[in-house]
Amino acid sequence: MIRFIDEHQDRRSGTLRWGIEPIAKMLGIAPSTYYAAKTRPPSARAQRDAELKPVIKRVYDENFVAYGGDKMWDHLNNVDGIRVARCTVERLMKEMGLSGVRRGRSWVRTTITDDGSDRPADLVDRDFTAEAPNRLWLADLTYVKTHAGWVYVAFVIDAYSRFVVGWQASTSLRSDLAIDALEMAVFNRRRAGADLSQLVHHSDMGVQYLSIRYSQRLADNGVVASVGSKGDSYDNAMIESFNGLYKWELIYPHGPWAGLEDVEFATLEYVDWFNHRRRHGEILPGRRQFTTPADHETEYRQTSTANQAVTQ
Repeated sequence: MIRFIDEHQDRRSGTLRWGIEPIAKMLGIAPSTYYAAKTRPPSARAQRDAELKPVIKRVYDENFVAYGGDKMWDHLNNVDGIRVARCTVERLMKEMGLSGVRRGRSWVRTTITDDGSDRPADLVDRDFTAEAPNRLWLADLTYVKTHAGWVYVAFVIDAYSRFVVGWQASTSLRSDLAIDALEMAVFNRRRAGADLSQLVHHSDMGVQYLSIRYSQRLADNGVVASVGSKGDSYDNAMIESFNGLYKWELIYPHGPWAGLEDVEFATLEYVDWFNHRRRHGEILPGRRQFTTPADHETEYRQTSTANQAVTQ
């Protein structure tokens, strides 16, 4: 009612036409109630809200304006160390007009199949769980519309942690695009001392992944190839989901894009954020807990080292 009175006072040419008292009388409250409310100091909740709102806006902007209530609540509590209830975060985000990314649907053909090739078997069978890093990598291509034409981006992610281990962007769908992403993934993991001897590489039936050069790169590194069936996105669902996040968290809300260099720079920032700072709720199945791909892999290494020490 206080807000209603403020909104319906009619001030014209510096004079008050509809005063507070007549409006209060029509609402059935005493004018003194209005004046008391206007002079009363802010409540503890109002003061707390005023402190939280700029923090929420900062976190929202720093995280590609992608966070909804769950991730915002987790970030405030576990990253910024601010103890706040989830319902409070949801209420304040609603008041501020902030919402998380909602994925939609769009499609451009990037998978050109090679039906005449002898493709590897599907060793994954839609089971994208891995017991350790570098046991299952998933590879796929996606696209970005720019002022200069289409830009295609290849990604390689680790199924254990969803860590983006390699990526590359190009204006062409030639095999070099996928190969460069694979080379980055192998280089990054080997530089960190990873063992790739038990690694399975899974992709769709795109000619980029079935090419002789790509297959040779996998063989040279001792990586076993696995390929899903034709025209079925569920056979590579995890990285298809990542592509959706990439589009709806970065490409669509932060465009338009000028060209290849514009997309490359933005993707570099996004991959770094996705791997090291983005809060993920799907990495730890069955546990209502958020983590990042980098933290999840670090926890695995620490646990493995501790177990080895105990065994010895």
